[in-house]
Amino acid sequence: MLHIDGEWFKDEHGRIHILRGVNLGGGSKVPVWSGGVALHDGLDEIESFVGRPFPLNEADEHFQHLKTWGLTFLRFTITWEAIEHDGPGQYDLAYLDYLEAVVRKAGEYGFLLFIDPHQDVWGRHTSGDGAPAWTFTKAGLDVTQFEASGAAEYHPVGDTPHVRIWPSNYTKLAAATLFTLFFGGNDFAPKTQIDGEPAQDYLQRHYIGAMQQVAQRLKGLPHVLGIGSMNEPSAGYIGWQDLTQTDGKIYLRAGATPTPLQGMALGAGIPQHVARWGTGMFGPRQRGTELQNSGRATAWLPGVVPIWQAHGVWAVDGQGQPKLLQPDYFAQVNGRSVNFGRDYLRPFINRYAQAMRQINPNWIIFAENTPLVDMPAWGPDDAPNVVNAAHWYDYFTLFLRLFLPFFTVDIQTAKPVLGPQKVRQSFVDEIARIRRNSQQQMGGVPTLLGEFGIPFNMPLKLDYWLNWFGNQIAALDASFAAVEANLVSGTVWNYTPDNRNSGGDGWNCEDLSLFSRNQQRDPTDLNSGARGWQAFVRPYPLAIAGVPQKVRFERKTGVFELEFLGDPTITVPTTLFVPNLQYPHGCRVTVSDGTFSHDSTRQRLIYQQTAHATHHTLRLERRF
Repeated sequence: MLHIDGEWFKDEHGRIHILRGVNLGGGSKVPVWSGGVALHDGLDEIESFVGRPFPLNEADEHFQHLKTWGLTFLRFTITWEAIEHDGPGQYDLAYLDYLEAVVRKAGEYGFLLFIDPHQDVWGRHTSGDGAPAWTFTKAGLDVTQFEASGAAEYHPVGDTPHVRIWPSNYTKLAAATLFTLFFGGNDFAPKTQIDGEPAQDYLQRHYIGAMQQVAQRLKGLPHVLGIGSMNEPSAGYIGWQDLTQTDGKIYLRAGATPTPLQGMALGAGIPQHVARWGTGMFGPRQRGTELQNSGRATAWLPGVVPIWQAHGVWAVDGQGQPKLLQPDYFAQVNGRSVNFGRDYLRPFINRYAQAMRQINPNWIIFAENTPLVDMPAWGPDDAPNVVNAAHWYDYFTLFLRLFLPFFTVDIQTAKPVLGPQKVRQSFVDEIARIRRNSQQQMGGVPTLLGEFGIPFNMPLKLDYWLNWFGNQIAALDASFAAVEANLVSGTVWNYTPDNRNSGGDGWNCEDLSLFSRNQQRDPTDLNSGARGWQAFVRPYPLAIAGVPQKVRFERKTGVFELEFLGDPTITVPTTLFVPNLQYPHGCRVTVSDGTFSHDSTRQRLIYQQTAHATHHTLRLERRF
């Protein structure tokens, strides 16, 4: 079993492991009956996540694929909704049985994993995934009126629409309200009680309780290293400086984009002219304005006073329009400026870690903040045994579904990056920033990129029909190279077993899966169905008897280089994954010292360094 030692994952021999794996899987965001569509038709749905990510009778096939490709570490995706969809405290025992069975099966194949409690935009009823629908109802919201009232905008129906609507829902009324209640309800909504309990305490208690059910089922399984805190947690309104202005995250703007004040008014049945954003050549751009909620639908259940109106954030003026009373209501508490990570996310992760370790004391907590935001400073009074599991994407490629090796946009500065070398270096620099956060702010904890990856549904989807994924291979290779240059672990997003060219990963037309049934020409071939394998099936060190200094793979030439400083106290060898797909005729191996053996059947290279040497190098080259 691996453990944390400084910024590294180490085994019982002291060897450092750079974990290489995948998210399993994208389709786990939605129930099995959904047919690839996130439905929003109220609370009367018959839900079951049994069979997500795949039916048990398909487990062997998919684990064999991943093992063959060297993806030995899993970020195993689950949702709160999968566990507790029927109501508070009503756990789906059939799903928990299934989850335990498939996780045990993963262990039989030698996988290590951690559990990922996934969410996007709070829940499916705001065009996302994660929380059960009853969380909205308990907060006084009517899920059947979200789209009519502008509290959420659903993704267009159809085959891979170009505009990604769902991220914009983070700042709309329904999702923003629930995130604010969950993380900061005690400060910002003290009047809001759920079943006689403060909303924040109630929501966190049920979320943690659901994850404790998972922890109990997986207790004692040595290949389960731990659990994530929450995928990409949102601050909601917390920290918003001016509720009459949209936030600065232009890359998330799509479709109708009301300001928070407009969103609150829309939810109360007051029509508003709001900005509508579309996609330009280099990113989102405003396409004008539109009148929303002309039918005066309300997002609140009958008899419920809108939460933020009840707390004096805004009121209705004499003309029936919203009037902002406290522009910085969510930006300060008792005269002190708030910081979401420091004041709300960190206390939650500490509470969560304590609850998980009541069941599994040695579990690692894979912590995340809002994307592109550093984890808060971590001190000796905070939970130990924590990993920075931040996410990284080239957002230009992700949102525009277009990879230009000579051009991207720096997401932090919004400035263009020109030239192939500068583009690739910008990727390295962005991941280096995440690693510095782990080292400087979190006490030198390990960095594991919980997500990175690329969309396969590039414009027009010509790649599907031509069965040529050259652009995707180049894009994915650039991402992997940046991960390797920083010597960090990572789990690529994602592997979806039932991915199809039409509908993608089965959620809001995303299509980032490394595997697709439509590309599986020969089911008897373990490599059939892989998309972009030339980039993600690559050699890497599984276990290093020392401290890595360099990991580099050149996809086109097949040259792989590993450099490390040896640890003389470690007597067991260094082990590498050497994929036959990259070296179909074998490989030439050059080492600085010591001996090696190459087992092509197991796709392993075993290197035993000499005790007197301190600096070791290995180089692989393709044979032709």
